[in-house]
Amino acid sequence: MIRIVVDSTADMPEELKDQFSIVPLNVNFGDEQYTDGVTIDHKTFYEKLETSSKLPTTSQPAPDAYARVFEAARQAGDTLVVLCVSSGISGTYQSAMIAAQDYPDNVHVVDTQHVANAFGILAEYALNLAQQGKSAQEIVDAILAEREHVQLFALLDTLEYLQKGGRISKTAAFAGTLLSLKPIVCMRDGVLGMLGKARGMKQGQQLLMKEMLDAGIDLDKPYLMGYTGLSDELMQKFMETSAEIWSGKDVRSVPLCPVVGTHAGPGAVVAAFFKKRLTGICRQPRFLFWL
Repeated sequence: MIRIVVDSTADMPEELKDQFSIVPLNVNFGDEQYTDGVTIDHKTFYEKLETSSKLPTTSQPAPDAYARVFEAARQAGDTLVVLCVSSGISGTYQSAMIAAQDYPDNVHVVDTQHVANAFGILAEYALNLAQQGKSAQEIVDAILAEREHVQLFALLDTLEYLQKGGRISKTAAFAGTLLSLKPIVCMRDGVLGMLGKARGMKQGQQLLMKEMLDAGIDLDKPYLMGYTGLSDELMQKFMETSAEIWSGKDVRSVPLCPVVGTHAGPGAVVAAFFKKRLTGICRQPRFLFWL
């Protein structure tokens, strides 16, 4: 049996999670340490995020966490395709690779170069391939080929968390808040970076929709909207504005993981999809995140 393993930064609909083995990252609020998705859920995380004076931190799982999953698979005679959050923003891939050294015959580790709902749709794509009877190597090759065609675009509602995380200066954050600037962030080559900014949420939604249309959405592959914070109100407003993009199809949505929430803050609207081939690409990011 071929099983797909992901880490807890892969955001996906709840009904899919039971079909994956999930290795959790850690979330720390000062001296309080939590296991993502195990001892802290999305609601509790965002409640604590909005009341905390300092940003939480996240850390990758230890190799032992992966080794336990790998050993159980070997005992069961299963083959694993292990998908990891981008090595450009986390050491999770390295932890998985260290653990995989003792399991060369049945464990295949892949750097997805993505996070959150973009990671989630790649995982869903891999699951679909496994259900079609593809071999582990065929799934690995497909993910390596397709990951560059996955797009993540995020419209942020606040600059506060970029400033808290040291991504922009207090002066820039203050000026941006006065001007009601709404940044657009994208994923490119495994890192998150600033793509553009707009004045006010209405123009921000229009810019986000333009970037999505320019990229071109492949509606024949998985796509998924996401949001940060306790409310999906801003995402729902964007969905009303962008209805033409989806050609009348139902669009799933999920709350996003602490990794994205920590840096984006509440109110972010995040679109993830496979882009059509030979279309536009996300421009080069201007700053990096590391978790």
